[in-house]
Amino acid sequence: MAARELKLTPIKNGTVIDHITNGLALEVLRIIGAHTLDKDSTVSVALHVRSNKLGWKDIVKVENMELSPRKVNAIALLAPTATISIIRDFKVREKRSVDLPERIVGVIRCPNPNCITNQPEPIESEFDVTQRRPVVLTCVYCDREVDEFLPHLA
Repeated sequence: MAARELKLTPIKNGTVIDHITNGLALEVLRIIGAHTLDKDSTVSVALHVRSNKLGWKDIVKVENMELSPRKVNAIALLAPTATISIIRDFKVREKRSVDLPERIVGVIRCPNPNCITNQPEPIESEFDVTQRRPVVLTCVYCDREVDEFLPHLA
């Protein structure tokens, strides 16, 4: 039996996020703000796709969007194996793996309700990456450690 090929609509310009941790594509859509896209932009989501590298993965393709560094950092927290490809004129012009920086700013909220970043002060959350596998962040203001990011995404 021949292997079937996965077919997603090609996009002229935009971003492909591949090698997303299986089951997290919908969270990635939330991070990138897919609901704010122009109604003429194609969005393709593939869930539970076989992958030689990961076993199973998700894929998100978004037309007419390039990601800000802040959004890339949020994706890196959830899906550290993800790759991001920039598409222009139907061709991959740039491809890179997500890379978790030493400090994460404004991406997640501190889970400590008493942290100054959760008070009515104009202070953005900041976390140091204190461990990479698995990822653990430490708030620079209150020293609270965070190892589960989904409930705290800003």
